[in-house]
Amino acid sequence: MDQRLEGLLQLLELERLEVNIFRGASRDIGSPQVYGGQVLGQALQAAYATVDAERVVHSLHAYFLRRGDFNAPIVYFVDRSRDGHSFTSRRVTAIQHGEQIFNCSASFQVPETGLEHQLGMPDVPPPEALPESLLPGSEFLEGLSPRLRQFMHERPIEFRAVPAAVTATIAGTHRQYLWIRTVDRLPDDDRLHQCLLAYASDFHLLGTALVRHRHSIARGKLVLASIDHAMWFHRKVRMDDWLLYAADSPSASGARGFTRGSLYSRYGVLVASTTQEGLIRVLPPEGS
Repeated sequence: MDQRLEGLLQLLELERLEVNIFRGASRDIGSPQVYGGQVLGQALQAAYATVDAERVVHSLHAYFLRRGDFNAPIVYFVDRSRDGHSFTSRRVTAIQHGEQIFNCSASFQVPETGLEHQLGMPDVPPPEALPESLLPGSEFLEGLSPRLRQFMHERPIEFRAVPAAVTATIAGTHRQYLWIRTVDRLPDDDRLHQCLLAYASDFHLLGTALVRHRHSIARGKLVLASIDHAMWFHRKVRMDDWLLYAADSPSASGARGFTRGSLYSRYGVLVASTTQEGLIRVLPPEGS
């Protein structure tokens, strides 16, 4: 297995300290705090460790409370809120330095059959027609730290962005489309693929709120931080095959941006949906 992906799988492995208490390592990717997707993936992993094997996560609702310190491990406390006939509920709290930095609620269900429908996948160029991408908007690269630039080159998730010019002809300038997949094959473990999807879902989602404001923020300094994040897992997913992440931003106000995303398999199957609200502060240039 590719070393970059192997390192990510090791990051998602947790040490069990007690029946409902787990400890996870942190990784510095060059951002000011622990990457939010890492905490999402680890928290889902912790919740799954307390759930019967036949139950599958269908929703996750999370709040980021404080910046995570990537120089320290994170301890996850799992509250077994409910074990019902069909559904299981868990609440996970992440602790660092004696304070909550994150909490989430996750719901799991025994698989059932029922009504089926979905929105169709946008008609975008296939991933094979697009080059490897660092970020959907390369103009934002100037503001990245050297460590984060290095991570974007060496990351275990591959990105291929649909160019803005193509996106504008499809649905307007407030949307972006991104193909994603892991850089190597993965084991046939549905839980692992869902945890990896949670990890990857935080990449670029908040950035969608910036798309229509690129000219307005070009000279200012941005302060970005996820506030909350929700996911719904509709169908089985494989992270080692291409997924289209179709995101849009219905609103930005009060120094916050609201975004939502749909994740489709390359065959057009809607596998998951996301929403996120995050802090977006535009600071004036120094000396102005």
